[in-house]
Amino acid sequence: MFYRPAEGHGLPHNPFNAIVSPRPIGWISTRGPDGDNLAPYSFFNAVAYTPPQVIFASNGVKDSVTNIRATRVFAVNIVEEAMLHPMSATSAVLPPGTDEFIHAGVPKEDCTTILCPRVAGAPATLECELVDIVTLRGPDNFLIIGEVTGVHLRDDCIRGGRFDVTTFTPVARLGYRDYTFVRDLVELKRPGDK
Repeated sequence: MFYRPAEGHGLPHNPFNAIVSPRPIGWISTRGPDGDNLAPYSFFNAVAYTPPQVIFASNGVKDSVTNIRATRVFAVNIVEEAMLHPMSATSAVLPPGTDEFIHAGVPKEDCTTILCPRVAGAPATLECELVDIVTLRGPDNFLIIGEVTGVHLRDDCIRGGRFDVTTFTPVARLGYRDYTFVRDLVELKRPGDK
């Protein structure tokens, strides 16, 4: 099968979301003029080491983007298997100003380097200052770039000097309504590594 996205795929469900998978989920928390907000974004990733930077994309002008424009900060909370259902609950379309932490029963606490809430007890949280918001092609598509100014790691997730993802089982997005969990690791040295 071949199709041009501009002409449609002819399938009952769009295959594009399933092609690039699994995708990590950035559970983005913000604080704005109308209160706190928490929303999951599966178009998310780390993109630079020095200084550390992350990106996520928003399809639509959502509370997250509005708050980041106002405050220039946000936090990325890593989603573990135990938080799958609360994470999903925060994706609901709710009236502006609704606190998704409260709506989904997610505990929160303040960040350290920025004025923003974070998911209390998350395996990891990246506190970020806004670098840029890039307008992408299409209606209301935005790429948000942040520089990491603080990192929270849950103590039980550190083993042998490494942040061990098998201690909490990260959630990743597949296509459609499908998710997966990272349970298995394969260590592979690069050519030339000692």
